Order: sequence, then structure tokens, then C-alpha cells
Amino acid sequence: MRNITFALTMGLAVAAAPAAAEEWRLNNFLPETRPESAELEKFVADVNDKTGGEHTLKLFSGGSLGLPNTDTLRFLPRGAVEMSLMWANYLGRDAPALSSVVVQGTIGSIEEFEKAIPVVREIYEEEFADWGVSSVGYVPIPMLSVSVFCRDEPVNTIADLKEKKLRVWARDQVETFTRLGVAAQIIPQEEMYVAMRTGVVDCALYPALYAHTVSLQEVSKYASFLYPMASGPYVIGVATDKWEAADPALKEAVAAAAEDLWNRTNQYENDYARELAAREKLVEQGIVWGDDFPDEDREAFVATVTEIWADLAEEAGGKAPDYRQRVLNALGR
Repeated sequence: MRNITFALTMGLAVAAAPAAAEEWRLNNFLPETRPESAELEKFVADVNDKTGGEHTLKLFSGGSLGLPNTDTLRFLPRGAVEMSLMWANYLGRDAPALSSVVVQGTIGSIEEFEKAIPVVREIYEEEFADWGVSSVGYVPIPMLSVSVFCRDEPVNTIADLKEKKLRVWARDQVETFTRLGVAAQIIPQEEMYVAMRTGVVDCALYPALYAHTVSLQEVSKYASFLYPMASGPYVIGVATDKWEAADPALKEAVAAAAEDLWNRTNQYENDYARELAAREKLVEQGIVWGDDFPDEDREAFVATVTEIWADLAEEAGGKAPDYRQRVLNALGR
């Protein structure tokens, strides 16, 4: 009888014991100098504060864990890291449908963008779940102004750009510029500086707002605005089995901190003012800011990228055409 009582007592003690403390790593491929990285630092601090030290979250920025951002759907479900930032446009190799949810350049106003965001988030949750990844938080991307930065001479027309080698970061951009007669190639952000310095490319497509974070002003002398760009938000992902097995206290802390993160960053009213301030700073650092690309060039770009959006969705197949149509419906098109 004493043995039975002892066993029952021990069983109750084990059941009542708190979950073992865990340390989760958050992989962030963005440079530490990016404003989104600062927001992720606050997110991590909020999670740690809410758990009271029972569990901890640690941020690793700038790709310091050596995990390629294009491989997130491979390494995250396998447990290479507990949590990671993800961007759908980098994941088209493994999940082609994600590349056609929001093709950059097809949404050109804050008003349209705000209509699309709820639907985009729903689609991301569904698609990532199919890959065994739970979307536990989001980091908005500002409404950006994309410019063409060049090394040796100013370029502010599509005609002039046809004479240059252009760096881009996504397949839809390669397809769009190729159709416009421009030689474009994908060069990862971390390789762009060297590519510009050594002449692998003559010009680089990049937002002025973030140019200083990759020292683009050191390898280019001229810049001109080409088009406004809305993008789907970054997603904070956790392997679904890891998330489902996590201590409820940790999940509650992450959910609360993620909601705070979204609420304080899902703001776009000051984006253009920040863009102008960034351009002014770049001019102070030696960039010659030229005239914008003409309206007819921007219209040609938007018309072409809209065609590419449809083509990519059809090529991806599966759910991609439906994802695109859901976004179009949200936009009222």
C-alpha cells in the first residue's frame, strides 16, 4: 500500500512540475542595421519579459547562423533552429505558389495594400501550414520606393537601362525586365556590394530607405526612382510540431508579443517622408539623385509586371491561381 501511495504521490508531483526551461533561437536573415531587426529585438525582449525567465528567446541577425533564407522551408521543419523569419518571395524554389501571392510592383498605393494585407496573411498561414510551419507572427514591410542605383553614369529611362547589367532580387523582376529588354540577374543582398564594386553588374535595383544598410552609397554614384512597391509581410515561423508541443506559457508570450509587434509596425503614413529623408542622407554621402523615370516607363513596368504575375501563377499551378485571385478580389480588381 505504501508503494502504491508513493507512486501516486510521485505521479502527481511530476504532473504538477513546471515545463523545463527552453532557449529558442530566432534566425533573422536581415542585417542588424535594418529597422525590422530592431523591432525583432523588441519582440524578443517582450517574449523574455512575459515568460519571466522561464523560457528565453535569442535573436541571431544578419544570417549569423549560416542558414540560407531560401532554404527556410527545409531547415525549419527539421529543427535546425526553433524559430525563423521568412519572406515568401525568397521561397519560390520550394513553394512556387508563394511567389505569386504578391508580386512586387503590382500594388502601388497604401490604400490598396491595406485591403490586401488580411488576405495575404490568411494565404501565408495556409501555405506554410502545408509545409509543417506555423505562422506565429508578422513583421510588415514599409511601402517602399524602388530606385535604380548605378556605378558610372546616371540612368533614368528604360531605354538607357537596356545598355546596363541590372541586379535584382526576385524572379518576377528578372522576368519583367527581360520582357522590357533589360539584362537582369538575381544577386543576393549579401553579394550585391562586391558585384557592384567589381562590375559584375552596372546598376542595382534597391529601395533608398535601406541602401545605407548595405553600404550601397559606397559602390554607386547615381540613383533615380523607378516604382513604388508593396510586399507581403515577413513571417515569423516555428515548426508546427515544435509549436504544438511548446509550453503554453511560452506560446502565450509569443502570441502577445507578436500582436504588439504587428500593431506598432503596421503603419504606413510616414513611409514617403522616411523615403525622402533617406534620399537626402544618401545625397550627403555622395549619391547624385537624378530625375525619376518618366511616367510612361513606370506605366510600362507596372503593365509588364502585372502580366508576369498572371504568368507566374499559371506556371506555378496548384493553389497559385486561386491565391492570386483572392488578392485581386481583395483589391476590388
